[in-house]
Parts: sequence; structure tokens; C-alpha cells
Amino acid sequence: MKINRSGSAVWTGGLKDGKGAISTQSGALDAYPYGFATRFEGMPGSNPEELIAAAHASCFTMALSLILGEAGLTAEKMETSAVVTLEKLEDGFAVTASKLTLKATIPGADDATFQDLAAKAKANCPISKLLKAEISLEAELLG
Repeated sequence: MKINRSGSAVWTGGLKDGKGAISTQSGALDAYPYGFATRFEGMPGSNPEELIAAAHASCFTMALSLILGEAGLTAEKMETSAVVTLEKLEDGFAVTASKLTLKATIPGADDATFQDLAAKAKANCPISKLLKAEISLEAELLG
């Protein structure tokens, strides 16, 4: 099975004064603005790193849902956030880390089993596999 998904970007102008727009195949983002200020200066708008963070959080959570199901467990609720780190290195900028933070309510799961299954999901998530960055996970079982 092979699935292709697409996204696109349009850019006009120079690096600091230019403007860009990001779109996704689904239409979830449709010419959504991004630029130097949104990426490096904290101005409103999107940037590639937050999109990677959202992709990593959502992919990991779905992977964990699959792994929980294989173990006979179903989450009542899982909330995952990801923080992607963009760092200036000697040879330019690179994404150097992605930190996943998970809070989950999973009836019937003990903490040891939960930690083991979460680690498996982190290792097997397709976005985790894509990233060449250090990937850390902090997981908390609620309730």
C-alpha cells in the first residue's frame, strides 16, 4: 500500500521582506501565511517547524492507538503535544529535536505497560522514522 499526500508553498520576495503561503491537499490550510517573522520572530502565522510538530504529535498518537488496540486496550483520551527544535549549526539550520509530551487516560493499563507501549509507538511512528533528530517522550498515565 502506498499513500501520497501533498502540501505546497508559494513565496514572493526576499528572505526577510518576503511573504509565503502554505496549502495542504485536504484544504485544512489554504494559502495560510508564513514568513521570516512567523518563523524566527514569533509573529502570527505558521512555519514549517510547527507543522512538523503537529504532524509528529498526531502521527504518534495514532500509532499509539494502534499499539494499544493490539494489546487489547482502548484510550479514553490521549493528548499529545510536540515541541520541535530548530537550531543554527555550523553548516546552517537543522531540526535537532522533537519532544513529545503525552497525557492519557487508558482504562485497564498499568504504568509499566503504558510506558512500554508509548515507547513502541514513538519508535514506530512514521514521522518519528522520518526525523533524523533526537526524539524524546514524556508520558503520563492519568486516572
